Amino acid sequence: MTVKPKARSSTPRTDKPVTLKLLAEYLNLSPATVSIVLNNSPVATSIPSATKQRIHAAAKRFNYRPNLHARMLRSRITNTIGVIVPELSEGYVTGVMLGVEQYLLQEGFLSFTVSHLGQPDLREEYQELLMRRRVDGLLLINTDFSAKIHLPVVGISTHTKAAGVTNIVLDHLAAARMALRHLYELGHRRIAFMKGQRYSLDSEVRWKAIVGIANEIGIEVHPELCIFLEENIWTPQLGYPPVCDLLARTQDFTALFCFNDTAAIGAIRAIQDAGLSCPRDISVIGFDDIIVAEYLNPRLTTVRQPLHKMGWAAAQLLIRRINAPDESYPQDLSFDPELIVRESTIRISRTSQPRSTRSKR
Repeated sequence: MTVKPKARSSTPRTDKPVTLKLLAEYLNLSPATVSIVLNNSPVATSIPSATKQRIHAAAKRFNYRPNLHARMLRSRITNTIGVIVPELSEGYVTGVMLGVEQYLLQEGFLSFTVSHLGQPDLREEYQELLMRRRVDGLLLINTDFSAKIHLPVVGISTHTKAAGVTNIVLDHLAAARMALRHLYELGHRRIAFMKGQRYSLDSEVRWKAIVGIANEIGIEVHPELCIFLEENIWTPQLGYPPVCDLLARTQDFTALFCFNDTAAIGAIRAIQDAGLSCPRDISVIGFDDIIVAEYLNPRLTTVRQPLHKMGWAAAQLLIRRINAPDESYPQDLSFDPELIVRESTIRISRTSQPRSTRSKR
């Protein structure tokens, strides 16, 4: 881009808001060039980095603030997105949201975040509400998608094939393989399994992966050792009562693969309250690698989802689609899990071998 030289203006006064025109005159650049850089327009890539650095430095020095209302009227972009989540307790969602918020902050976007608490009517209502507030796009985390949405949509763990949606997903087959291979190599064969609640969109995909990989490596999935979560809660209470019930029926297993870390925390407490030890009697493996997993007693072995990276990538894709709606975009973007081995899983010992005497009659 060629910029015509101008006579350099005097330093803008700081006792009143600095306009784009005054900033451009001070920099001896055209207002268009300054606007392109400060608005991070796609054509800004054609402007030399030294020029962009000058513009950003001057904007910071004079505390320049763009007229967002005028920009919205010109571009019809509000620089806001809607985020719909199941809940906002510590765990999976907050790990994802940290990545989302950090990217939005970098790009100058704001978000309206609402939680539907697993209630279908709220999911529909919130989608309509956010669209009426003229958000530029929607980011859905583990939330069903309505076909009535006519905005750019990025979903994390939505598992939808609806047109216009970009899915951020985890490789659940790889996750199940590394978790079950870990337990298998430690000698565990009698393993209890936990399937997530029906409203959680990862539940079915993860369960099918677990069953498939178990068959692949020779681990039998015993119906009497399967826990099917139903409660619409997000605290360790999610795992505590079901594991108490399981232990009251039978203790004829040496390992438990939980749906997520939050349920695993409740499960470990249930094992301890039953007079057993984790991991000496029963090894426990979680899923997600939430912040507290490393600080439990015992420290939790888990399958790590790159939650921050998934949130960052989702926000990045959504903003890209808002700013360049005619560009192509992927239908799916898959992330790899990682097995984090800590203290809650150990090699099976003679004392932890499953025995009929451990069954409750």
